[in-house]
Amino acid sequence: MPSLSVRGDDVRCRMAFDTLAAEVADLLPDAVRLRRALHRHPEVGLDLPRTQESVLGALDGLGLEVTTGEATSSVVGVLRGDRPGPTVLLRGDMDALPMPEDTGLDFGSEVDGAMHACGHDTHVAMLAASARLLASHRDQLAGNVLFMFQPGEEGHHGARFMLDEGLLDAAPSPVEGAFALHITSKYRSGTVNLRGGTLMASADTFRIVVRGRGGHASAPYQALDPVPIACEIVTALQTMVTRRVDVFDPAVVTVGQITAGTTDNVIPETATILGTIRAVSERTRSEVHGGIRRVAEGVTAAHDGGVDVDVVLGYPVTVNDLGFSGFTTDLAGELLGADRVSVMPAPIMGAEDFSYVLQRVPGAMAFLGACPPGDDPRLAPPNHSNRVVFDEEAMATGIAMYAAVALRRLAAR
Repeated sequence: MPSLSVRGDDVRCRMAFDTLAAEVADLLPDAVRLRRALHRHPEVGLDLPRTQESVLGALDGLGLEVTTGEATSSVVGVLRGDRPGPTVLLRGDMDALPMPEDTGLDFGSEVDGAMHACGHDTHVAMLAASARLLASHRDQLAGNVLFMFQPGEEGHHGARFMLDEGLLDAAPSPVEGAFALHITSKYRSGTVNLRGGTLMASADTFRIVVRGRGGHASAPYQALDPVPIACEIVTALQTMVTRRVDVFDPAVVTVGQITAGTTDNVIPETATILGTIRAVSERTRSEVHGGIRRVAEGVTAAHDGGVDVDVVLGYPVTVNDLGFSGFTTDLAGELLGADRVSVMPAPIMGAEDFSYVLQRVPGAMAFLGACPPGDDPRLAPPNHSNRVVFDEEAMATGIAMYAAVALRRLAAR
């Protein structure tokens, strides 16, 4: 990790930052060990008892006020600074994906059908290490740090559960900012990448069931075949997106599954279409929801069929606060050097449930580059791949960023 520098006149803040690089280097081996232990034993969803136990062990003895969730395996830790002030929230998600691992790592998953393919094991380890670092500098804090260890990010709305259970109420003072990191193999290792405004898309799903009449495949005129109706709907959905959605406020509609029938010579009663909707604004998100219903109902009506359309809301658009993003970008530049910080030119179409937190608190999420040395980020297996590998040295940057955000926002004055 490069040497750190700090602008400003606050002596207490400068003293904490001056020692940050050395302290992070001391913490990194334990963080890597925790990460590897979690990687060997991934847990999926909202119930992560083994992971929760590991987090509680990592926080033990730090003088934090620690609570656990009722509906989930969440962990919340509160670090009170030596002086009064606002609260900063730092988040790390904990859950794995229901998929096999084929990395060949000697600490690969020992759980069939589960893998930390999105790097949440590194998030937990980095946030726990930052808690240890910040606990040793509570005299530098005019305010409090709220550590959010969250289950169920991978489609299970874990952040929403934690908010509903009173996450923000656990803070001793109002939460004035929130920060999260997400590791990725698609950026150079040790880099921080973010943007103000929309960072990630919303993610909703849809199910369309076309209802026809079954019959013999040799006499389709005696039946009402739902299969060609479904195929026409799929084509019309793509036309709807390209012709009705503003290209500067984009959306993606992807059909991932079509199911119908049981054999080759029977016309089925129904055909089912499943897909996903991504958008980078709530306006376009709503317009696409309406467009899907309109297209499905219109095409089906033209063929005298019936249709049921169900749109299931997923994660909202992830929107970084402009002020907090600017603060984070400047801070990362001071810590790492300008060559290791980039402002992303456009959002990505993946989704995140940290969006729920950012709807309540101004803050930002940043991507932590961790492409293995010697690999090309453009070609490296991405997050959610059964072969994704992260450079563990990048975790030092993540630990430093978590700690630095809290130290700077809560600098005692």
